[in-house]
Amino acid sequence: QVQLVESGGGLVQPGGSLRLSCVASGTVFGISGMRWYRQAPGKQRELCATISSGGRTDYADSVKGRFTISRDNIKKSVYLQMNSLTPEDTGVYYCNADMRPGWNSGYNNYWGQGTQVTVSS
Repeated sequence: QVQLVESGGGLVQPGGSLRLSCVASGTVFGISGMRWYRQAPGKQRELCATISSGGRTDYADSVKGRFTISRDNIKKSVYLQMNSLTPEDTGVYYCNADMRPGWNSGYNNYWGQGTQVTVSS
Protein backbone atom coordinates (compact mmCIF):
# COMPACT_ATOMS: atom_id res chain seq x y z
CA GLN A 1 0.00 0.00 0.00
CA VAL A 2 1.54 3.26 -1.13
CA GLN A 3 1.06 6.12 1.28
CA LEU A 4 2.34 9.61 1.97
CA VAL A 5 3.10 10.49 5.58
CA GLU A 6 3.69 14.08 6.68
CA SER A 7 5.43 15.33 9.79
CA GLY A 8 6.88 18.52 11.22
CA GLY A 9 3.80 20.61 11.88
CA GLY A 10 3.20 22.41 15.14
CA LEU A 11 2.77 25.74 16.87
CA VAL A 12 5.17 28.55 16.01
CA GLN A 13 5.29 32.26 16.75
CA PRO A 14 4.95 34.84 13.98
CA GLY A 15 8.28 35.30 12.25
CA GLY A 16 9.35 31.77 13.10
CA SER A 17 10.19 28.80 10.91
CA LEU A 18 9.06 25.23 10.45
CA ARG A 19 10.20 22.41 8.21
CA LEU A 20 7.62 19.93 6.97
CA SER A 21 8.59 16.49 5.75
CA CYS A 22 6.67 13.95 3.70
CA VAL A 23 7.83 10.45 2.93
CA ALA A 24 6.33 7.87 0.60
CA SER A 25 5.91 4.48 2.22
CA GLY A 26 5.37 1.15 0.51
CA THR A 27 6.79 -0.05 -2.78
CA VAL A 28 7.09 2.83 -5.22
CA PHE A 29 8.45 2.40 -8.74
CA GLY A 30 8.64 6.08 -9.58
CA ILE A 31 7.69 9.52 -8.33
CA SER A 32 6.92 12.39 -10.65
CA GLY A 33 5.64 15.76 -9.43
CA MET A 34 5.43 16.44 -5.71
CA ARG A 35 3.48 19.26 -4.10
CA TRP A 36 2.47 20.91 -0.86
CA TYR A 37 -1.07 22.20 -0.42
CA ARG A 38 -2.62 23.92 2.55
CA GLN A 39 -6.13 24.52 3.79
CA ALA A 40 -6.92 27.33 6.19
CA PRO A 41 -10.06 27.15 8.35
CA GLY A 42 -13.14 27.95 6.27
CA LYS A 43 -11.15 28.21 3.04
CA GLN A 44 -10.51 26.02 0.05
CA ARG A 45 -7.36 23.96 -0.25
CA GLU A 46 -4.68 25.88 -2.15
CA LEU A 47 -1.47 24.85 -3.86
CA CYS A 48 1.59 26.29 -2.13
CA ALA A 49 4.56 24.78 -3.92
CA THR A 50 5.45 22.27 -6.62
CA ILE A 51 8.63 20.44 -7.50
CA SER A 52 9.12 18.35 -10.63
CA SER A 53 11.09 15.12 -10.84
CA GLY A 54 13.96 17.15 -12.23
CA GLY A 55 13.89 19.66 -9.40
CA ARG A 56 12.08 22.54 -11.06
CA THR A 57 10.07 24.48 -8.49
CA ASP A 58 7.08 26.80 -8.54
CA TYR A 59 5.38 28.72 -5.74
CA ALA A 60 2.14 30.49 -4.98
CA ASP A 61 2.59 34.24 -4.75
CA SER A 62 1.53 34.13 -1.11
CA VAL A 63 4.57 32.03 -0.11
CA LYS A 64 7.16 33.03 -2.71
CA GLY A 65 10.40 34.14 -1.10
CA ARG A 66 9.47 32.60 2.27
CA PHE A 67 8.89 28.90 1.52
CA THR A 68 11.29 26.48 -0.16
CA ILE A 69 10.28 23.09 -1.51
CA SER A 70 12.89 20.38 -2.00
CA ARG A 71 12.99 16.63 -2.52
CA ASP A 72 15.21 13.63 -1.97
CA ASN A 73 14.45 11.01 -4.59
CA ILE A 74 16.46 8.31 -2.84
CA LYS A 75 14.53 8.83 0.37
CA LYS A 76 11.25 9.22 -1.55
CA SER A 77 10.68 12.43 0.35
CA VAL A 78 9.63 16.02 -0.17
CA TYR A 79 10.19 18.89 2.23
CA LEU A 80 8.81 22.37 2.79
CA GLN A 81 10.98 24.87 4.61
CA MET A 82 8.76 27.69 5.84
CA ASN A 83 10.30 30.94 7.06
CA SER A 84 8.91 34.28 8.20
CA LEU A 85 5.64 32.65 9.11
CA THR A 86 2.54 34.77 9.71
CA PRO A 87 -0.86 33.89 11.20
CA GLU A 88 -2.18 33.74 7.63
CA ASP A 89 -0.02 30.64 7.09
CA THR A 90 -2.07 28.73 9.66
CA GLY A 91 -3.78 25.66 8.31
CA VAL A 92 -3.48 21.98 7.55
CA TYR A 93 -0.65 21.24 5.15
CA TYR A 94 -0.99 18.30 2.78
CA CYS A 95 1.62 16.48 0.76
CA ASN A 96 0.61 15.35 -2.73
CA ALA A 97 2.52 13.29 -5.28
CA ASP A 98 2.18 11.34 -8.50
CA MET A 99 3.60 7.86 -7.95
CA ARG A 100 3.77 4.52 -9.71
CA PRO A 101 2.64 1.71 -7.39
CA GLY A 102 3.71 -1.05 -9.73
CA TRP A 103 6.46 -1.70 -12.25
CA ASN A 104 4.00 -1.75 -15.15
CA SER A 105 1.47 0.78 -13.86
CA GLY A 106 0.93 4.41 -14.67
CA TYR A 107 1.15 7.28 -12.23
CA ASN A 108 -1.55 7.67 -9.61
CA ASN A 109 -2.13 10.75 -7.48
CA TYR A 110 -1.76 10.37 -3.71
CA TRP A 111 -2.48 12.59 -0.72
CA GLY A 112 -1.06 12.55 2.77
CA GLN A 113 -3.21 12.82 5.86
CA GLY A 114 -2.17 16.40 6.59
CA THR A 115 -0.21 18.10 9.35
CA GLN A 116 -1.42 21.11 11.33
CA VAL A 117 0.57 24.33 11.29
CA THR A 118 -0.50 27.06 13.69
CA VAL A 119 1.19 30.46 13.70
CA SER A 120 0.24 32.39 16.79
CA SER A 121 1.76 34.41 19.60
